[in-house]
Amino acid sequence: MTAQASDADQRVLVRPEWLQATVAAVFGKLGFAAADADGIAAALVEADLRGVSSHGVMLVPMYVERLNAGGVTRERELDVLFDAGAAMVVDARGGMGQLSSPQAMGHAIERAGRYGIGLVSVRNAHHFGAASRWATQAAESGCIGIAMSNTTPLMPAPGGAERLVGNNPLAIAVPTTAGVEIVLDMALSAVALGKIRLAASAGRSIPDTWATDASGTPTTDPDEAVLGMLLPAAGHKGFGLALMIDVLTGVLSGGGWGDEVRPLYREPDRPNDCAHLFLAIDPELMGGVEAFRRRSSGLAARVRGSATAPGVDRLYLPGEIEAERAAQQRRHGVLIEKPGLDGLLAAARAVGAVIPAGGELN
Repeated sequence: MTAQASDADQRVLVRPEWLQATVAAVFGKLGFAAADADGIAAALVEADLRGVSSHGVMLVPMYVERLNAGGVTRERELDVLFDAGAAMVVDARGGMGQLSSPQAMGHAIERAGRYGIGLVSVRNAHHFGAASRWATQAAESGCIGIAMSNTTPLMPAPGGAERLVGNNPLAIAVPTTAGVEIVLDMALSAVALGKIRLAASAGRSIPDTWATDASGTPTTDPDEAVLGMLLPAAGHKGFGLALMIDVLTGVLSGGGWGDEVRPLYREPDRPNDCAHLFLAIDPELMGGVEAFRRRSSGLAARVRGSATAPGVDRLYLPGEIEAERAAQQRRHGVLIEKPGLDGLLAAARAVGAVIPAGGELN
């Protein structure tokens, strides 16, 4: 471990549009069409805008390495393997999750418009970044959106001493009369692995409730945690839900599950082979869109207006803090962890991308 570093020393304020252009330039140099490079960049930059840096531009060097090594393809079209109207199974052909996911959720939304519900199961997929983006895509269309994915095993069973199940993310987004106000996005570990990697690159220790070392002993050293195991959120409950997401994604689709889902970082030449599930529910199915929006708005108001504990000024809906942070950072600049920014710039130089001028604001 390096010496503890302060947050102020490790973050840089940059222009969001500069960040978008820089990331898009990297993927453009790697052979992606301009629209696809922009789409990948938008998904990563949005995560940083929302303060979810573990799923932001810090991922670019890993994606570049995997693209160059063949662990992820440049394919963008989905192969339809099964189509039963309201439900589909598609093959993502090992392509970037930021390209396959909006297409898959688009199919789910279209099917929800026809049948009231649309379910798209994706196999032979690759990491899709922050799940909230794809659930929100459905909510912006007026549907309830659900997105989930499995990952390579990172967590033990309760009392176990080996990686058995991923920290499989789940997102649910709900439309209200004011737009998309309720967005749950969570991995089933205490924290995302990317957050531990950020701590390691910044020289910061971590709480001993986040992960264990390789022997199963809780650790505050992020380097040991990366080689060890993440701890499930809420103990056996988090493990159980993660296991069920493995069923709903990998097992159901005929795709990778458990150890069949390969690590993103240690094996750059091997397909990730994760699986996703996208679900869109049209509230019209249950009595009308406007009635649902009014009721979900009432729920949101009830949460915000509920009694607060001593010393608490305000209560937040799931996703509300992230949405407000994104709005603020779009106006005033986005804070990026310096190691993540350095990694992005190094990746850009390595592929020969032109880095726009005028990015930093401080």
